[in-house]
This record gives sequence, C-alpha cells and structure tokens, in this order.
Amino acid sequence: MNTSLIGRENELESLKKLSKSTKSEFVALYGRRRVGKTFLIREAFNGIFDFYVTGMANANMREQLANFNFALKKYDKSDQKKAQVVNWISAFMQLTEVLEASHSKKKIVFIDELPWFDTATSGFISALEYFWNSWASARKDILLIVCGSAASWMINKLIQNTGGLYNRITYRMKLESFTLYECELFLKSRGAVFDRYQIIQLYMVFGGIPFYFDQVDVSLSATQNIDKLCFNVNGLLTSEFDVLYRSLFNNADKHISIIETLSKKAKGLTRDELIANANLPNAGSTTKILKELEESGFIRKYTSFGKKGKNSLYQLADFYSLFYLKFIKENSQLDENVWINGLDDPKHRAWSGYAFEQVCLAHIKQIKHALGISGVQTSTSSWVGNGAQIDLVIDRRDRVINICEMKFSINNFTINKKYAEELRNKISSFRESTDTRKATFLTMVTTFGLTQNEYSLSLVQNVLTMDMFFD
Repeated sequence: MNTSLIGRENELESLKKLSKSTKSEFVALYGRRRVGKTFLIREAFNGIFDFYVTGMANANMREQLANFNFALKKYDKSDQKKAQVVNWISAFMQLTEVLEASHSKKKIVFIDELPWFDTATSGFISALEYFWNSWASARKDILLIVCGSAASWMINKLIQNTGGLYNRITYRMKLESFTLYECELFLKSRGAVFDRYQIIQLYMVFGGIPFYFDQVDVSLSATQNIDKLCFNVNGLLTSEFDVLYRSLFNNADKHISIIETLSKKAKGLTRDELIANANLPNAGSTTKILKELEESGFIRKYTSFGKKGKNSLYQLADFYSLFYLKFIKENSQLDENVWINGLDDPKHRAWSGYAFEQVCLAHIKQIKHALGISGVQTSTSSWVGNGAQIDLVIDRRDRVINICEMKFSINNFTINKKYAEELRNKISSFRESTDTRKATFLTMVTTFGLTQNEYSLSLVQNVLTMDMFFD
C-alpha cells in the first residue's frame, strides 16, 4: 500500500483491511467529480491489479464490450486464445477465468467509471449481479472495487439497489473533499509557499477539490490564480460548471435549477420554498434529486436549532458552484485582471464573508478540537429568529452552547459599538426564543483574531483563528 499519498489516511486503512479480509469484499467508491477517486485506488495498490478497466464516456454497448475485451486480454496469462466477448454475461465469464488463473492471495478487481458500462438495454447490471452472486461472493479471495462519478447511478442503481445487488455492497466509501490541512500539505508537496490566508482564499473558490488545487500555479499569488483559472477564456474553471453537473447526473437541468436557486439564498430554503422558487414538482422525483445532491456534497441539509426535521433547510455547500454563479457565469470580461481589480467592491466582500462561513461549517471537527470539546457529545445547527441569524450553534452535553460568529478579515477583526449591540441583541433573542437554561458562550472565528477592546473583553468567551483549521 502507498504510504506517501497526501491525506486519505482513513480510506487507505480501510482498503488495507479489506485487502486482508477473510471473505470476498464488494466496495462501492463514489464522490464528487475531480475529488480523486481513481487516483486513490491506483495509489493505494501501486497500480497493481488482477483486473482493471475503465468505462468509456458516451460509448455504445459494442464499444464498451470491445474496451472490456481489450482489458481481459491484457490480464489473461493463459496461452489459450479466447473468443471476443459479445455480451456482458460472456464478458464476466471470461473475467472469472482470468481471476481463477491468478495466483494472488487477494485478487484485486477495479472497475472504474462503472456507470458508463450500463448503456441502454445492455444487460450490464444483470451480468454484474450474476458475477458477484454466483461466483465472487462464494469465494474468500476477491476484492471488487467499483467506482463512478455519476452519483445518481452509483446511489440509485448500486448502493440502494433493490434487485439482485440488494445488500451486496460490503463496504461503502464516500470520498470527501480535502480539508484545509490536507490542501496545505498538497500545496507544500508542489513547492508552494502560500501563507494560510491565501490558502483559505483558494479554498473559498475551489473547495477542497484536489484536481483544482493541482491546477494552481505555485509561482503566482492566490488572487492571480483565481483570475487565471476562473476568468481567462482558457481557464479550467471558466466552463467547468455545466460539465460538472451533466457528467454526474442524468437529466441534470433540475439539479442545476436547485443549485442556482440556493445560490441566491445564503441561509438556505425549506423543501417547500425550494420547490416554489425552483419551479419543481412536489413529488418523490424532487426528493430523489435533493438526496443525490446532498449525497454528492453539493448541498447540505440542516435543522434550525429547536426545530423538528420537517423544518429542515437546504443550503448550497459547494464552493466552486457558488463562486461560478456569483461571479463567472455573468462575467463578460474574460481577462486575467477581473478578480484582482474587484477585490474591494461590496459584492466581493459579501461573498467572502459568506464563503468563509462555509469554510467554518466544513471544518466543525476542527472548531470543536480548538474549543477542547472533541470528546463532548454535541449537536450542531443554525438558528434564525426575530430578524437575527446564527450560522453555527454548537449545543453541548455539558450544558454549554457555543454561539459562533465567523468573520473574514485581512487584519485583526474589531468589534465596534454598533456590532457589539447587534451581538448582545442576537444572544438575548436566542436565549428568549429557545428558552434555554444552558450557558451561552460567544465564540468568534476569525482569520487573524480579535482586536482587544472593551467590547471584545466583555462579550467574547472564545477566539479562534484560521490556524486551527490547519491542525
């Protein structure tokens, strides 16, 4: 197993255990496009497989079978000349012969971009079911890893399969985006010397997507990279949005409509509000789309403090999608100075404040660690009431509630008289509205910390800086 891979420690440990399992294992790996699924599996096994094939985008059944047949010949060590596979049953029958001839203690089978093999009326799923149920699962030496970026297919046709593959997945692995700590390690491995403020700036645009960070020119500043990748006519992220959703979801127009609608409402929308604003039917099909987007990490579903699940809010969680819809989509000046020239405009400041809040929500584990409450049972939520809003409420078992305020600033953040009054009213409104008897601690999460003055000293119990994201 590769030990030099940046991040992914839990995934590597799980794959190691699965490769030593005393029974056959069927692993479904999924996650957002560009998050590094294929790279993880290749690196984890040093590129050594008993069989490895990748589906072809937009290919028909005949082309997919020819592709599969080519892979079979590559791994077939026998002298016997095999007939060309003409359907998926014969393809998987030849795969069993290849694997039976292997001397590996654990036979590693990696089928990448699995959904692309499942062309209309091809019988691919039935053949995969038969391969696993009638042969592989009865053995003890098969590790079958299937992977795909088409989230809707992976979730609906494989993980939640109600037919022959029902409950056959023995391990489900969702590959998450990098944390800021992992992004810093990745950039350093490429010789970058960005400070943490610049790394957060990049994260607020790219999220923790390794492929996007791999496009960063380490000789340029964060701002220059954003201009180059997002506002240059040839920039990777200038036209990534449409490709991203249409490669992940079938009939992606409704998925895109939800994302566009949520991008206009920072605090999020209830299901009913979303249906009304996005012009969607109040039906199971909409619920299915929301689940697909949530499972893929594009949106998050959360409950407001003190409210029941039916009042849950949906919020856009994908950094790139938000940035694209706010700045790239309507931009007609595709040149490399658009972003740097607009750094001080109100639209940019409003976006950076919201994006930093999303960074915090993506790193709640790190916030809890910095507060010294990693071992305390907690629940996290938001709160809206009486014209006030708290984006992160950490309700602790030890009878304390952390009310978190997140502020993005190029210097120490200063609480002035006006903001201090706003904070007092917000805390008072929260206590009265929720009728809580727990202690409420105001926690400020900032880039560089707080300026000490009479307001900060009297109001704030905890001050966390951006450095804690990188621990």
